[in-house]
Amino acid sequence: MQKILCLGLGLAVGGLEAAPLAWNYPAAARGDVTDDYHGTKVTDPYRWLEALDAPATRTWVEEQNRLTFGFLEKLPQRAFFQARLTKLWNYARYGLPFKEGGLYFFTKNSGLQNQAALYVQTSLTAEPRLLLDPNTLAADGTVALTTAAVSPDGQWLLYGTAAAGSDWNELRVRNIATGQDTADLIQWVKFSNAAWTRDGKGFFYSRYPMPTTAADTGKTFSALEHQKLYYHRLGSAQSEDRLIAEVPAEPKWFVRGEATEDGRYLLVTLSRGSSAENLLRCVDLGDPLAPKLDAPVVPLVAQWEAEYRLVGNDGSRLLVLTNLDARRRRIIAIDLRTPAKADWKTVVPESDDTIESAGVVGGKIIVKTMHDASSRLLVYSFAGKSLGAVELPGIGTVAAISGKADDAELFFNFTSFTYPTTNFRYDLSVGRRTTVHAPQVAFDPAAYETTQVFFTSKDGTRVPMFLTHRKGLKLDGTAPALLHGYGGFNISLTPAFSVPVLAWLEQGGVYAVPNLRGGGEYGKAWHESGTKERKQNVFDDFIGAAEWLIAHRYTAAQKLVLSGGSNGGLLVGAVLNQRPDLCRVAWPAVGVMDMLRFHKFTVGFAWASDYGSSDDPAGFKYLAAYSPLHTVKAGARYPAVLVTTADHDDRVHPAHSFKYAAAMQAGVFNGDGALPVMIRIETRAGHGAGKPTSKLIEESADKLAFAAHFLGLTPAAP
Repeated sequence: MQKILCLGLGLAVGGLEAAPLAWNYPAAARGDVTDDYHGTKVTDPYRWLEALDAPATRTWVEEQNRLTFGFLEKLPQRAFFQARLTKLWNYARYGLPFKEGGLYFFTKNSGLQNQAALYVQTSLTAEPRLLLDPNTLAADGTVALTTAAVSPDGQWLLYGTAAAGSDWNELRVRNIATGQDTADLIQWVKFSNAAWTRDGKGFFYSRYPMPTTAADTGKTFSALEHQKLYYHRLGSAQSEDRLIAEVPAEPKWFVRGEATEDGRYLLVTLSRGSSAENLLRCVDLGDPLAPKLDAPVVPLVAQWEAEYRLVGNDGSRLLVLTNLDARRRRIIAIDLRTPAKADWKTVVPESDDTIESAGVVGGKIIVKTMHDASSRLLVYSFAGKSLGAVELPGIGTVAAISGKADDAELFFNFTSFTYPTTNFRYDLSVGRRTTVHAPQVAFDPAAYETTQVFFTSKDGTRVPMFLTHRKGLKLDGTAPALLHGYGGFNISLTPAFSVPVLAWLEQGGVYAVPNLRGGGEYGKAWHESGTKERKQNVFDDFIGAAEWLIAHRYTAAQKLVLSGGSNGGLLVGAVLNQRPDLCRVAWPAVGVMDMLRFHKFTVGFAWASDYGSSDDPAGFKYLAAYSPLHTVKAGARYPAVLVTTADHDDRVHPAHSFKYAAAMQAGVFNGDGALPVMIRIETRAGHGAGKPTSKLIEESADKLAFAAHFLGLTPAAP
């Protein structure tokens, strides 16, 4: 029988209608690297792909992209989705307004701009003035605005930018009145807050030492150690910045600073890894208009027992959000005059709903909670008296709030699956809500509905799931369904607006989002039940969600797409290996695929709080049991898999996806009727943040066309 080959540029014979007998994947040499994990030998044949700049790796990347893009370019669905996504994405969208120095600031993307620009206005009805347009900073739109902090007097804008999706930031200062930058430049900033002193003469920030360049990695992927908190005075060189706090004995710890709004206190947070637990130290700056930068850094919380997040202050009384003795969090008051734990007072107690965040606006405490993964916005007095709730448009998500402690003007945004992110102003003095920015999208939300269901996971746990689809959906198992999950790091998947999801819904698709264990939807216990040796619970929840959709005739296995990114990419990879029969298509994006070596790349060491580590014998045992790279089912029939990653992803190292794709292509069934395992490697991009609109459209069109092809879906205009 003649073999029909896919020769790196798509199908060489027979066109797209004829399924190949085998896929001719680019060659990936198998090395002889073997590691010894506590007496168990584990081979790592594709270790060489970790050397990102090595000629062999570059060649492999180029050949994989030729194969993938050569195939995608021939898909008739691609042009349809490219055009539809371009139309859907072409709407004005706004960032949440914030007020400082009597001025209002917000970001806006007019529609198809690669990056949102920053605007300033003297009032909410005044004509906005363009203050900073990152689209002018790179021809390809790959420089993104990451930070915008305005000095209390409204004179200076501290802004951060990141190139090509990197987590590395550079900070600059712009005169708001003239729009001109000063000579101030701060480099080697990553995972940092930015906090001005009240006098407007400088700011606190965190940075790392200048990275060294390791072989085949470059500075982008250098190891992260010895983060320190500094103060930069305007007009001075970075080399002259004052060191405020460091922990030299713990090079992996994160050191960040946050100032109270009145400028009196600086809170120094020490954290290790991605765990929520942290320590607190406090600096009394004295007179906010003449801060004592040499004041001592005094321990406030010195035990690793809970998380502590500053909410605001009422003089010397700090309001702090914590899960100490409250697994769904509470707000406590710590008076710095009597800071002993015995004197801490509960202000907002724990309830059945999880507190996500809180802030002080207009002399009141604004508390954002979750009820079954949907937002509620509550108001309390400083004494802890409930003052009611802010009415929201429906079931959805309040992504952020802003406001000043002495101003009754509260801003918040709201979004849901078919409700584009909309900004609201709420007057706390009269309890009135008005719309500030209402996006207009070329989509009819009235034709669709969102419901929430609950299913039972393998061990009997009740798990919620949001379902969005066209009204009147016939439950006959024929609808295509997209199941998206995450399940980790205390991150909650609440309702959110997504342009690619709109394009999917328009084609009769079902969009399902289960709230897996490992997330933060139900507090600390829910998170911990999906971590370390309990990680299999997350995979069981995801499998349970798919099986529920199939059993209730929303879809069928041959119509199901699995999706997840980062920790969600790990989720998809692990579930594929455990249940390759579960779906027809899978999109594991920027996933953590090598669970035995994740902690050796960039910030990977921080994830041990959720994953554990192969350095520990027990950790090695449970990590090896589900690691996507190490559990590929040799010879098994897999669904069509499109792995996506980016060559500048310094959050989840690209080698995770490289090695996983190579192992899958070498190991899974590749005979008559095999479905492909392909990898799409974006260039000049990172983990996802700051990705230009043009690249978002291209990648989304590719993924949707890939899924539509293997589902047999012919898209039609809505």
